[in-house]
Amino acid sequence: PEEFVYGEEDFVLQAAGWGGPDSAPSRFDRVLLAGWSDRMERGLFRYRLGPLPTRVLPGPVRLVAQLNEQRSAERRPPQPVRSLRDPFDPGAFNFTRLRPAELLFRLRRTGGPGPPPEPLLVAINASPLERGHVLLLPEPARRLPQVLAAPALRGALEAALLSAHPGFRVGFNGLGGGASVNHLHLHGLYLDRPLPLEEAPAEPLGPRLGLLRAGPAPAFLFFAAGPAELEPVSRAVCRAAEHLVGAGLACNVLATRGEPPAGPGAGRGLRVLLWARRPLFGAKAGEPFAVALCELAGLLPLPNEPLYRDITEAQALSAIRQHLLPEPELRLLGGELARLLGD
Repeated sequence: PEEFVYGEEDFVLQAAGWGGPDSAPSRFDRVLLAGWSDRMERGLFRYRLGPLPTRVLPGPVRLVAQLNEQRSAERRPPQPVRSLRDPFDPGAFNFTRLRPAELLFRLRRTGGPGPPPEPLLVAINASPLERGHVLLLPEPARRLPQVLAAPALRGALEAALLSAHPGFRVGFNGLGGGASVNHLHLHGLYLDRPLPLEEAPAEPLGPRLGLLRAGPAPAFLFFAAGPAELEPVSRAVCRAAEHLVGAGLACNVLATRGEPPAGPGAGRGLRVLLWARRPLFGAKAGEPFAVALCELAGLLPLPNEPLYRDITEAQALSAIRQHLLPEPELRLLGGELARLLGD
């Protein structure tokens, strides 16, 4: 694939606000969306994605429901996962099998701040949730399992700062936390609406860690005020994620433009949320929907029209929260992470 070479001058430090007029897309946005649309016209996706019916569920959490029947029916079945440390399986589907045309470009940074992250391949997600839904891949030939690594996370966080769109977000689903392919990858996608977790204040747990209770599930919050902080934040998030795996817990991660942990007023940066959860291996009988990073953030891609039409906030929250930790366990884990990251 062609290289997308960028430098510090390409970072968009203040993306457009939700309430203001749309700003011009960045060079990154233009290249990504043009390539994505070209692959859609060429029939490289599993289905043609048009505008999705969307509604906000009545209630204080303001969950966003979207009807995406084609993704449910036509996406590749998730790989069976047996443990949080499953090794890479070369016999299962993996990203070395992507068709060359599914690759959009390779992200590579030159210049500061600090040493550049490892390059990432940007490929279409053939079963997209939204327009512009892509995969961010470290070199697939390395055959890394789906375990979050700081160099890959840092590259994904830099990609988030290359977009001028306030709703371009990047995320990660761990093994036992909704990952469908055991080959290291992150997601990037444009979500055309704000989420409460962008602005709500967090309870401080330590100098670099907060607990955010906005949205359907509490999350540990990290914050980068600018590009120079992405490297230490990436290392801290991955250190915390490894602690979760050692404690028998799965994780999900989302990075979004947002306010500092104390709340609005000090200038926006990049919020990185880490959810700790009970691992789930295989589908759970009776679940109305699977729970991964989008659902934890408050976006519900739903598989059929009756569910989309009838689901209530209470029903959705019940489905999400059965995967979460009880409050005493969450508190204990927060203390452990604060001590770990304070060392």
